[in-house]
Amino acid sequence: MQCYRYWIEKAGNTAVEIFHLLGLFVIGGTIVWSALFEYLRIMEKHHANLTDILLLFIYLELGAMVGIFFRTHRLPVIFLLFISMTALTRYLAIDLKHMDNMQMITIVGAILLLSIATLILRFSENRFSNSEEGLPPENMGSKDQKSD
Repeated sequence: MQCYRYWIEKAGNTAVEIFHLLGLFVIGGTIVWSALFEYLRIMEKHHANLTDILLLFIYLELGAMVGIFFRTHRLPVIFLLFISMTALTRYLAIDLKHMDNMQMITIVGAILLLSIATLILRFSENRFSNSEEGLPPENMGSKDQKSD
């Protein structure tokens, strides 16, 4: 009975890993496709404005986040904060003429809060991080390993 349980757990873990990798490839491909489509649209216009550039930065940050998640199996929360700040800045740049003062103050306040959260996250990362955190998952717990 234990033998069956082992194989079932192993098959389940393999299926989850395959689903995980497939999902990352789909998300990464979608980000690249969307960024490429946006870039081609900019080239058709023969110029880029601030909102176009900020959108390309959002795609870049999303791609970097997926790449880091693919390599480390950890979601870098700080990238979500960067993406949120860039998206709010882009929204502010696009609709500035159509906003009343309260909407502008709210968006600027949200950007400020996200900036403070980023500062706190960076500070706590540097102050309280484990020395093994920078190592890839296969090297975790083996700091004393000698290389041949």
